Amino acid sequence: MKWSDRINLFLLSCLLVFVSGAETAAGSEITVSAALRLKAPFEDLGRSFEGKHPGTKVLFNFGASGMLQRQIEGGAPADIFASASPKEMDLLEPGGFLIKGTRSNFAGNTIVLIVPSQPRLRIRSFDDLRKKEIRRIAIGNPASVPAGKYAEEVLKSSGTWETVKDKIVLCEHVRQVVDYTARNEVDAGMVFQTDASDSKDVEIIAEAPEQSHKPVLYVIAAIKGSKQEALAKEFISLLLSDEGRKILKKYGFRNIK
Repeated sequence: MKWSDRINLFLLSCLLVFVSGAETAAGSEITVSAALRLKAPFEDLGRSFEGKHPGTKVLFNFGASGMLQRQIEGGAPADIFASASPKEMDLLEPGGFLIKGTRSNFAGNTIVLIVPSQPRLRIRSFDDLRKKEIRRIAIGNPASVPAGKYAEEVLKSSGTWETVKDKIVLCEHVRQVVDYTARNEVDAGMVFQTDASDSKDVEIIAEAPEQSHKPVLYVIAAIKGSKQEALAKEFISLLLSDEGRKILKKYGFRNIK
């Protein structure tokens, strides 16, 4: 073999090693689509996971659960999906979008009534929403925001819905509900307790009775077709571990059995 051929072969070998290494690095990423409210605890969990799996990168896609569900149905890349209610998983599962045996409930929450920290009106309970002076009540859009669906259930359970439905301001996510309430753009809002606890500009007035709505459950599953199925399952295992439960509790989520 000529010297020049040996050099070319050596260079080709180096190139193949580089390409192989690049593919390995690219393959050590997992994408987690998760409800917006899970941002803080999941970022903590992601850092822990990366520390336990050197060379692995956890990428997050946060948004309204309904929107993320539709993205997955449309073929958007995701290895894991964490929703703020069982509804989204119930829609995905029959279509074969979830890897069997990976679906798990991992946390709970509750619905609360919030008002601005410096309110214009006196509101002390859900019943007060019936008052004529209450003109605007913000909730998440029940069609796409789990907190909004639960809020609707609470209002219907108490017989308040028909009285207040024309006052309802639909928001695209819970952060918007909190922001509108904090700025006195609405008289009150209904969100998950964890959403309200993050803001110093709103006050929690009342907690919805447990029987007034379906249990608030956060659900996670690995997505079928994931190229990182093993890593996805390990991420879910970490979330369900004692470490994961402690992280969730730190941010106000309720542990469930």
